[in-house]
Amino acid sequence: MTSYIGGICKNLECNPIKVGGHLDHVHILCLLSRKIALMKQIEEVKTHSSKCPPDWTGGIKTKGQKYQTFYWQNGYGGFSIHESLVDTVKTYILNQKEHYKKKSFKDEYRSFLKEYGIDFDERYVWD
Repeated sequence: MTSYIGGICKNLECNPIKVGGHLDHVHILCLLSRKIALMKQIEEVKTHSSKCPPDWTGGIKTKGQKYQTFYWQNGYGGFSIHESLVDTVKTYILNQKEHYKKKSFKDEYRSFLKEYGIDFDERYVWD
């Protein structure tokens, strides 16, 4: 699935560096194209990774009966990083399974938002 999402990004000229995740979320480290807004990139990734034409492979809903009701949440988080942190973020994405044994994704995301002074309302962060 991660290579499929990487392909979607590449087709949007948002060259993927690393795609990965764990259980309930996905991380995409990519170079955002100057030709597309982040919001549109996320929309395209969600749309094309959920469902795809019958002659394609890769869409989540093509993976069997238990995935037929799959849906992406409405929201997303988009963050820019300094070029010097690319390797750190790649390593972070590669180690998701181990990382989330220590702290849940939701707890980590809340901490991240608080650390960087991003106001949020818990009612609208998860759906």
